[in-house]
Amino acid sequence: MSDTDAVDATGAPDGHTVRVLIADDQPLVRRGLALILAPAPAITVVAEAENGEQALAFALQHRPHVVVMDIRMPVLDGVAATRLLTRELPECRVLALSTFDIDEYVVAALRAGASGFLPKDSSPEDLVAAIRTVHSGEAAVAPRLLTRLISTYVKPERSAPPDRPGPASPHTAGLTPREVEVWHLLATGLDNHEIAHAMQINISTVKNYITSIFDKLAVRDRAQAVIAAYESGLVVAARQATRTETM
Repeated sequence: MSDTDAVDATGAPDGHTVRVLIADDQPLVRRGLALILAPAPAITVVAEAENGEQALAFALQHRPHVVVMDIRMPVLDGVAATRLLTRELPECRVLALSTFDIDEYVVAALRAGASGFLPKDSSPEDLVAAIRTVHSGEAAVAPRLLTRLISTYVKPERSAPPDRPGPASPHTAGLTPREVEVWHLLATGLDNHEIAHAMQINISTVKNYITSIFDKLAVRDRAQAVIAAYESGLVVAARQATRTETM
């Protein structure tokens, strides 16, 4: 297969092979993920790690494009490993895995810099698609699942200690009114096409707004922008009070 064919068939940018590291404490899961990815065009598994500490060491050694990271692992969990990995290798993307689709540890991983999340019962096709998505720089979380996940576990921060600035808000972040509108729609679960339709603007304008929003909020991707929206109080989850009592 030529480089051109690889781009057409797989969406891999410039025909490059996506280098993947798998981190999971269960040998059967690691092997299963590797077997799923083996036939995928333009994807190669460069290493398998059994805990977060090993994942970080292997990532520094093999320089993968994407780390498929189990969240709950011994020695160093996936959240801490993601935080260290995104600091040490900012060009590397993390796709978090969890047994549950609604999990507070997933939110922690997204805060730490994970670019996407996938439940472990997802299909092989979804896994391959998510790896390609995070490698392209996008967030691999269905918008409405992301909103449901974050609204469940993220509470507004009404105040912050003097030595720590509060979360970004429409005022402190310097967003324009139109950017605030896009941010709000994004945080309520609309994808780019739905935002464009709601605001009656074209998709390229939405993308430009979102790029500016990310820059002003100092966030890496869509997931972190949604977290910031809930923390700032721009969006308030239904039954927030009930969630707060049980958390």
